[in-house]
Amino acid sequence: MRTKLLGGLLAAAVIAVAGLPAGAQSYPNRPLRLVVPYAPGGITDYTGRLLAKALGDGLGQQMVVDNRPGAGGMIGSELVAHSPPDGYTLLLMDSAIAVIPSLQKSMAFDVLKDLQAISLISSSPLVATVNPSSPARDIPALIQHAKSKPGGLNYGSAGIATAPHMAGELFRLSTGAELIHVAYKGMGPAVTDLLAGQIDLCFGSVTAVLPFITDNKLRGLATTGAKRAAVLPTLPTVAEAGVAGFDVDIWLVLLGPAGLPKPLLDRLNQAMRSALATPAVIEGFAKVGAEPRFTAPEATAGFLAAELDKWLGIVKAANIRLD
Repeated sequence: MRTKLLGGLLAAAVIAVAGLPAGAQSYPNRPLRLVVPYAPGGITDYTGRLLAKALGDGLGQQMVVDNRPGAGGMIGSELVAHSPPDGYTLLLMDSAIAVIPSLQKSMAFDVLKDLQAISLISSSPLVATVNPSSPARDIPALIQHAKSKPGGLNYGSAGIATAPHMAGELFRLSTGAELIHVAYKGMGPAVTDLLAGQIDLCFGSVTAVLPFITDNKLRGLATTGAKRAAVLPTLPTVAEAGVAGFDVDIWLVLLGPAGLPKPLLDRLNQAMRSALATPAVIEGFAKVGAEPRFTAPEATAGFLAAELDKWLGIVKAANIRLD
């Protein structure tokens, strides 16, 4: 009886393998390419290189990072969208992919139709941060201060359509606070001006503001995610502080070209699950205030669709333009 059972299982396995597309049976049998659509040296590039090592180890092949910066990440994203769906060209992209399409008059690809969602990778909240001289010590006081100050408060961001900008606009629309956007070429210059008192606040990345909050050179009021940040556990979320439903994260996602065969999609998804559980990745993420965030392909696609709808509404309500 046992021999027959084992024989049946073996036969089923052989049939399953034979049913795979020809390329999937030995996938991967050559190095893979992970497109990072930003310049080397930034946090997305750092994360990409960390993941490329872990994913490559898990898949048994080298994964090479290919930096393709430009157009807010859209140049690299388009490259992957138009690549063959063979599992050898993948994209690591951030939350800008849910915002930029709402600002473009036309796109060379459709995020949901031309890209295959594989898994979310990580999430990291922003921190509502003010200069210590500010009278605001919590979110309600910040809202009151913004409404009472003639002309409102100036808030700095890393540039138009970046997560710090979108967080500020969502906060303004959600609370009625008078906020004036000041766009910088990166979060570093914005934080420098906040330290000098040239602007009133920012919704800064953890890496940009945490050292100054720790040294009491800046005051963190709240984090912007759905739950409290592990690196700032004493700070409430903006939603906890009274702005119901407020949720803004810098999240990362792994994508491939649309049409990936399901066996390859499943293989990549499970490789991501394993990579996110490795100590090197967990420790590396912690250094930049990020937490692993694994999801199944279907859940990832649903999340992307919801984020695209969410930010389309914010862009329209705030009348945000790239020019």
